[in-house]
Amino acid sequence: MAIYNQSRSNTIRLIVIITFLIIALQLFYLQLVDRRYEQLAMDNAVYPKVIYPERGVIYDRKGKAILNNTIIFDLMVTPAEAKGIDTLEFCKLLKIDTSEFRKRIVEAIIKNTSVRPSVFKAMLTKELQARFEENSWRFPGFNLMERPLRTYPYHAAAHILGYIREADKRDIERSNNFYRQGDYIGKTGLEAYYESVLMGQRGVQYMIKDNKNRLVGAYEGGEYDTASIAGRSLHTHIDIELQQLAEALMSNKVGGLVAIDPNTGGILSMVSGPNYDPNDLSGSEGSKNFSRMQLDVSGPMLNRAIAGRYEPGSTYKPLGALIALNEKVVNAAYGYPCGGRYTLCGHGKPECTHAGGGHAASLRLAIANSCNAYFAHIYRLTVDNPRYKNVYDGYLHWKEYMNAFGLGVRLGVDLPNENTGGIPDTVVYNRENAGRWTSCTNLTLGIGQDKMQTTPLQMANAMCIIANKGFYYTPHFVKEIEGEGPADQNRLKQFQKKHNVLANIPDAVFNEVIEGMSDVVKVGTARGAQIEGIEVCAKTGTAENYTILDRRRIKLPDNSMFVCFAPKENPKIAIAVFVQNAGFGATWAAPIARMMMEKYLVDSLTAYSKLDSARIASTNLMPSYFKRLQYKEDSIRAFKWFQITKDSAYIDRFSMQGSTMELPSPFKQNPTEQGLPNWIILLSNSCLPERAIKQIKLFSA
Repeated sequence: MAIYNQSRSNTIRLIVIITFLIIALQLFYLQLVDRRYEQLAMDNAVYPKVIYPERGVIYDRKGKAILNNTIIFDLMVTPAEAKGIDTLEFCKLLKIDTSEFRKRIVEAIIKNTSVRPSVFKAMLTKELQARFEENSWRFPGFNLMERPLRTYPYHAAAHILGYIREADKRDIERSNNFYRQGDYIGKTGLEAYYESVLMGQRGVQYMIKDNKNRLVGAYEGGEYDTASIAGRSLHTHIDIELQQLAEALMSNKVGGLVAIDPNTGGILSMVSGPNYDPNDLSGSEGSKNFSRMQLDVSGPMLNRAIAGRYEPGSTYKPLGALIALNEKVVNAAYGYPCGGRYTLCGHGKPECTHAGGGHAASLRLAIANSCNAYFAHIYRLTVDNPRYKNVYDGYLHWKEYMNAFGLGVRLGVDLPNENTGGIPDTVVYNRENAGRWTSCTNLTLGIGQDKMQTTPLQMANAMCIIANKGFYYTPHFVKEIEGEGPADQNRLKQFQKKHNVLANIPDAVFNEVIEGMSDVVKVGTARGAQIEGIEVCAKTGTAENYTILDRRRIKLPDNSMFVCFAPKENPKIAIAVFVQNAGFGATWAAPIARMMMEKYLVDSLTAYSKLDSARIASTNLMPSYFKRLQYKEDSIRAFKWFQITKDSAYIDRFSMQGSTMELPSPFKQNPTEQGLPNWIILLSNSCLPERAIKQIKLFSA
């Protein structure tokens, strides 16, 4: 019996020892190997508060801060901790409904898991921030996080400065997870181009939470905290007063304006119309305003100064004159007996605004009077030059000149989304003409039309090349980065390089063209651009404009264009102004450029210019067809929403807006529509396919 008891005692001891070893090993594993529970405990007791750095400030050429920072708060949520809260009270506090609450919680979990903090509501108003701070103890899992907010004290330069938004999935993936959910990133403008300079470096502050989820102090005395590092500032060539004047002059207009210092390539002002206040995309209303502008058919967020494609029209003619002189197909005394149209290609086009009187008796006179026949003819002489094998070879040489002037290529401005414009290759004409074409096929290239398309930036840069007699610096905004290192110097080096693109053209040739451009202002088509005491060199331009609307080709008012530089000797500013559907270049674009030059060179406006600036700023030249185009786009969106939801609420709102709109006669109500709901009639007048309208009418019945 004793032996039996001894055996059982040994077995019990063995079981106890094995159990103890298992517990000891498990404790060893949990405490020293597996860190999950330590992390969970840390997550429960410690809140890692991300400290976002202030982004770098942007200054104009006189040291004025044109983009700065202030502080705002985001409401963050950690879904795993947001349990047992009074959802109705929370929604009442934030003025949202419970379905929106659930939607945001689900989005936070999908984007960033349930145990990591995500933005629940970005950029709270001061009133909402104060209300939440008073009640934060009632809502565990929710915390306020400070965030610097961009402010624009001059309410200007939206397309230059750009905007920031929360990094999306693609941004995070492209950065190899450097950015995280909740980070903000530059999306457009200088904010995007110089993101790595402006962004700074985020920090983390570890805070202890009590049993009511309140932050009560620093963890371990802040030993593990990391400080945020503010972004570095940019010093630019922008003249903010000149920018504000330009934006006022371009208000309620579609087009682009660029002003450059030819001596440096520094961009002094750039405007795209229609414009917007950059503060509209900052703060609590930013997302709503962003959506509104995205749906606006006039494209207020498109930077037409670098991405708008326009036929340059007669503003091209100084370039054509330089090429013809340098190719020696004409000389300065060369004249053309223009009778009002060009007849040597058999169709009497292009026409001229002048007829007879020797207005094209020399190159200078032809520039001053903007003779279409003269420049169509010297284009033909250039591409038919006997030095080249055939017209195709001659055309390619002409195209090389165009590219040297910066047309048909990207110049490399320090903004994203620059457009190349368009100088067609011979492939295009070969395809359209079965490989058989002559200089008559595209002779209107000689007056800046046919398939030639340029951006306002390209034409302003072309004026720099003429002003500098053969060279330019890449147009750019930033002249200095705060605390420049080798990488920054390398980045800015491209803007300090002198491009001698047309150094082969003698100064004497440039001088002939420059004198002709001076005559444009003294005695030619732009006498309204004269500035007392300053000799201005310029060229007006007017280009026909068409659009397709409701399956019909509609002629619109001409585009008004003007390019210039001043003074003639030692030029300090070069400008290109394009105003869509405004009429003659001398009527609208030229006065805008004159006041820009006057403001920059004299630092003030004359009494006459002040009155003229008020007249131009108050004139609405927005194309009338935008209303019809917006109506069509809204009708399509209304129908798509109806298809998805069978909810006609959007259509009803749309119809209320459209019911007061006067429709052209082809879209008036017909007798068979009498008695139908107003919104169905409006949709019938839209561009929806017939089957879609039938579906809506059937559903309505």
